[in-house]
Amino acid sequence: MITVWGGQTSRSIRVVWLLEEMGLPYRVAQVDMLAPEQDPAFLAINPANYIPALQDGEVVMVESIAIMEYLMARYGPTPLAPPATDAAFPAYQQFLHLGEAGLATLMMPVVVSRFIAPEAERENWGAQWCLQSFQKRLRLVDAQLSRSPYLAGEAFTAADISVTYALNLGHRNCGLTLTDAQQAYLARTTGREAYERAMERSHEGVGG
Repeated sequence: MITVWGGQTSRSIRVVWLLEEMGLPYRVAQVDMLAPEQDPAFLAINPANYIPALQDGEVVMVESIAIMEYLMARYGPTPLAPPATDAAFPAYQQFLHLGEAGLATLMMPVVVSRFIAPEAERENWGAQWCLQSFQKRLRLVDAQLSRSPYLAGEAFTAADISVTYALNLGHRNCGLTLTDAQQAYLARTTGREAYERAMERSHEGVGG
């Protein structure tokens, strides 16, 4: 049985959503990142103490995008990952990784500044720079969505799972105002039944 260590509002939702899209059995093990002492069972899986983490038999992995690529390669093929010969593959690869490396990662200094830093340090230079950089990189998303309904073209892929998380993170936790096109895109991606099941099961800490 595949185990995903994480929680509903963390990057683990990417992994759970992918598992739901692929119809794979799994369970969710909840991790409270704000707990004063972390679960030793979780630390044995990821001593660096961040989520998500994946257990699949003897396989242990961290990093949400790497986990997604592993699952699609291990249990595919799946239309969520176009083959390298597909014309959609370059855009798929770019936006799969942009969702984390170019977008979500930039939001972390903003999130910790706004919710954890002393009040006088919340609007610091570094957090503002990250937010501005995030907004610049969104131009790539906007340009792609002006040409197609999804980031790899006409079909929903794992790239959309990646970027949807980043957009939600920016909107809900960093004060990002979404354009009409971005809101319409999120309505398409988060309106999927697999997303709704993933949110419910991540909250409950159970798998299907």
